[in-house]
Amino acid sequence: MGEIVNLRLARKAKARIESETAAAANRAKFGVAKPEKTLTAARLKSASKTLDGHRLSPDTPEKP
Repeated sequence: MGEIVNLRLARKAKARIESETAAAANRAKFGVAKPEKTLTAARLKSASKTLDGHRLSPDTPEKP
């Protein structure tokens, strides 16, 4: 004989699982938080500035 299932609990469990999958999709879609974005942008800007500062002469083209 089959197991007795409370339909109300089953419905709530299904809704909880669907909600969690939607939340995971939104986290992937919208990415990271604003403080992380600004930190990454600042690090990239600093790295670019450092790299440009190490150039020998920025106006002359490279020789082959």
